[in-house]
Amino acid sequence: VAMAVLQVSISLNKVELSVGDSKFIKCTVIGEPVKVEWFNPQGERIVSSPRVALHTGEDSSRLTIYRAVVEDAGIYRCQATNAEGQTQEATMVLEMYQKLAFRDVKSPQEFRHGETAEVVCDVISSPAPAVSWFYQKGNCTFIPDIRDSRFQVLPNNNLQIHKVTKVDEGVYRCEARVEARGEINFVDIEVVVNVPPVLSVVQQSFNATADYQESVTFTCITSGSPDPEVTWHRKGQQLERSEQYVLNNLEGGRSTLTIRNILQGDGGDYTCRATNKAGSEERELFLKVFVQPHITQLRNVTAVEGSAAMISCVAEGEPVPEISWRRASDGRSFADGDKSQDGRVDVRGRHGRSMLTISGVKLPDLGRFDCEALSRIGGHQKSMFLDIEYMPKFQNNQTIFYSWEGNPVNISCDVKSNPPATMLWRRERLTISAEGTANTRVHTTDGKSLLEVTPVSDRDFGRYNCTARNNIGAKYQEFILAQADVPSNPYSVRLSAVSQRSATVTFMKPDSHGGVPIGHYLVNYKEVGSQDWRDVKSHGVQTTVLLTGLEPNTTYEVRVAAVNGKGQGEFSHTESFQSLPIREPSPPAVHGQRGVGKAYRLGLVKQDDGGMPIVEYIVKYKTDKEDQWMTKLVSGQHDFALLQPLQWNTRYEVEITARNVKGLSEPTFYQFFMPQKPDIIADSLFSGLGLGPVVGLGLAGLLLVLVVVDVSCYFLRQCGLLMCITRKICSKKTTTSGKSKEMEEGKAAYLGDGSKDPIVEMRTEEERITNHDGSPVHEPNETTPLTEPEKLPLKEENGKETLKPDMIEIKVHSDNSIHTKQDDSKA
Repeated sequence: VAMAVLQVSISLNKVELSVGDSKFIKCTVIGEPVKVEWFNPQGERIVSSPRVALHTGEDSSRLTIYRAVVEDAGIYRCQATNAEGQTQEATMVLEMYQKLAFRDVKSPQEFRHGETAEVVCDVISSPAPAVSWFYQKGNCTFIPDIRDSRFQVLPNNNLQIHKVTKVDEGVYRCEARVEARGEINFVDIEVVVNVPPVLSVVQQSFNATADYQESVTFTCITSGSPDPEVTWHRKGQQLERSEQYVLNNLEGGRSTLTIRNILQGDGGDYTCRATNKAGSEERELFLKVFVQPHITQLRNVTAVEGSAAMISCVAEGEPVPEISWRRASDGRSFADGDKSQDGRVDVRGRHGRSMLTISGVKLPDLGRFDCEALSRIGGHQKSMFLDIEYMPKFQNNQTIFYSWEGNPVNISCDVKSNPPATMLWRRERLTISAEGTANTRVHTTDGKSLLEVTPVSDRDFGRYNCTARNNIGAKYQEFILAQADVPSNPYSVRLSAVSQRSATVTFMKPDSHGGVPIGHYLVNYKEVGSQDWRDVKSHGVQTTVLLTGLEPNTTYEVRVAAVNGKGQGEFSHTESFQSLPIREPSPPAVHGQRGVGKAYRLGLVKQDDGGMPIVEYIVKYKTDKEDQWMTKLVSGQHDFALLQPLQWNTRYEVEITARNVKGLSEPTFYQFFMPQKPDIIADSLFSGLGLGPVVGLGLAGLLLVLVVVDVSCYFLRQCGLLMCITRKICSKKTTTSGKSKEMEEGKAAYLGDGSKDPIVEMRTEEERITNHDGSPVHEPNETTPLTEPEKLPLKEENGKETLKPDMIEIKVHSDNSIHTKQDDSKA
């Protein structure tokens, strides 16, 4: 039986498929096929897969293409085979095309101001689309002016803008069309133009002083798009907000950095950096920090005598300070390059460092040195101490000591050294321990060692050695302990200022004090023929001794011996002298002093009394126009005589004689002048008073005048206010009584002969009062008839009281002369 012929057909002979779409094609076979297969455009048999699937039945097969791609285009064949191996096929043409599609078009697209911008619009289709660009500004859409050479559509459909500016910013539309299919689509792209930061600073450099809590604010002004971010940097590190740094962003693109509590390390460069998408810009700002000078290095120095001392002083500050030195011992200052007069002190330095060098250090260099750092904004001073080490130096002036057996003596070893020295005593190469021996002891203090030696025999006298040692060196000194003796005798004994009762002994010191200082001198004296010596010790070591209590006109012997710690030395040769006999006193010395009112004080200076006390001074005085002397006797114990009352404007002559039991001295003559009577006027009396006291004194004076007038009327004419009062009280006429008579006599005495001033004498109990002729005036208790004394004030012509009423007693004698008596004449 013959096989039927195979017939193969495909449902679609030509298929157009868009990229990405899916499609299936059915192949139908008439006959008895054994198999049905599909072949791709490359002639390869298609094997079913997830993207290209085959579904085959007995007489058909379906080919499905999922998400087709351009490479799927071509001629596909459906082939059927029967049992005999005969084949039959049919073909189908698959044409692929690309729909309009925008691939990865970004919006916004950002560009840097001034660069060539390329706005990307990646659109695909098949056939190739026609692309147009539009620019939207507000509500308007228009095609960019292609005539502007800055705009250009590139072959790849992108829009190129040369030197893009902020004005070019906006929304651009990319529109694509496929004329064959009438397909059209668009995409809107936002174009953003970023402007790089523009940065400016208000002030680029600043000055500040450290350690004064000062603050400085840097300001940067920025512009750009987008708004730049401002950061501050120092030494490559970004500054963060802290207690020291205050960061602020203000309106108008202003950014500030405030540095608080500025220190020395805050000086230097600071960077203000502005950054955005378009780039960055930075500016340098500078902070100049002035720092007060501060000495950071100055140490005490210790040098050995004779070596060199180097003293370093280091100071910081801005500006760098200049360093100078001052030596405290003499105030001498040294600056860079200075040298001392002896060339031993030299100063060298620069950049805040200074070195003071002392060559051949001496002990006077010891002490304080001041380092001073100065700049135009201030100064700082520190001090150091230069210590000098040196070998022991002995300070002893005495190297020989004296003593005697049983008498302890201190041998002093005084040492000056730095560092302190240890001291050791030796005797004949044997060391004396600190505990001492039976007759020696050692007492040591700072810089001093005392060796106490109590000699007990001759072997203890001799040489002793003191050795002082420190780490610089050692020295020793020898001392000699010698046996002491009593002093030798004084010599050249002389007598001077010999008088009736005293004499002065002088002498020369002994040639030898025996090794022990003399304590005092002993003077022996006695009357010739007597065996009893009397002793007088000198005051210390004075070589003059006063002998007192001598008998006049007597011969004495005197000798002198020196006494030291060991004992009394030999006496000197005996000298003789005779005290003076008793004689009349020497004339007294006189000096005058103006007294009060009409008195004169005459000072009496006692001279040699001739060996016996002065009994009295006889003072005679008169005016230079009179011949009659007035005499005043003054006790020898007094040193003045008061002469009064005296006449104004008068010269007086005075003769003074001293008297002892032997007789009278030669007279001393003296003159003085009483001045004119002083004028006292009302202006001088009342110039120092106010109005009230003056008025009061005036009223008191008026009242006194009235009382005087009334009293006068009472006594003279038995009338007046007082008389009226008396009559009313007594109811009888008052007769003149004994009292009135006495008052009248007193008045008469007071108002007596006024042609001659009365003589008023101040005297002590030892003084006697005489008349003008020198005869003694009788005391009131004598038989000389006197009126009863009436105590009235003695007034001078100017109205002032010279003597108090209770101190003056007026005696009226028959010759109308007035004498006074005062209980106590001492001034």
